[in-house]
Amino acid sequence: MNVLIVRGGWDGHQPVVCTELFRELLESHGATITVAETLDVYTDRAVLDATDLIIQCWTRGDLTAEQENGLVDRVRAGAGFAGWHGGVLAFGYAAARYQYMVGGRFLHHPGGLIDHTVDFTGTHPITAGLTSFRVHTEQYYCHVDPSLEVLATTTFDGGHDEPDTAGVVMPVVWIRRFGRGRVFVSTLGHSPADLRIPQTRTLTERGLLWAATPVVT
Repeated sequence: MNVLIVRGGWDGHQPVVCTELFRELLESHGATITVAETLDVYTDRAVLDATDLIIQCWTRGDLTAEQENGLVDRVRAGAGFAGWHGGVLAFGYAAARYQYMVGGRFLHHPGGLIDHTVDFTGTHPITAGLTSFRVHTEQYYCHVDPSLEVLATTTFDGGHDEPDTAGVVMPVVWIRRFGRGRVFVSTLGHSPADLRIPQTRTLTERGLLWAATPVVT
């Protein structure tokens, strides 16, 4: 398994530390890891063609048309794509093909770092054995694609000067098929500490491995 980690952008989300948290897991599953700290890697056809899983952690910034097409076309052709929090959702706002592939975009996190609950929906190997848990982190309010397979949600209470959000059930973790590729997205992961929470770490690890699994056609 060849894994491409693309990291950079705004350093507040600590992309290097966060992505390195999963190196041991990936290598234990036989992964050869390539790290790119430039979005130009998405224009390198040789690198992309050899990649089975793309993990992106790049908050803010945008894609050129060539970068966007390289990334999206490779995922549609069979590479997995995975990421968390702003590294995939607060990025590429002008890139319509990218947004369509990811299935969501970050808009707001009322109150900043707050206490809230993550709940699970249905059954899936990524969430097997997990139960609702509390977190103290940003509660992401997103625009999301209605076709997503949602694995976890959070419910807004209308606080923090945003009364219109009361009762809104928002996806936290989702997956989707994209052509022959698989996409995994989690809104959790503002900091390394957040990713070290046992339930969040389990979700993320399982999501990365799920995305790396080839689609059987």
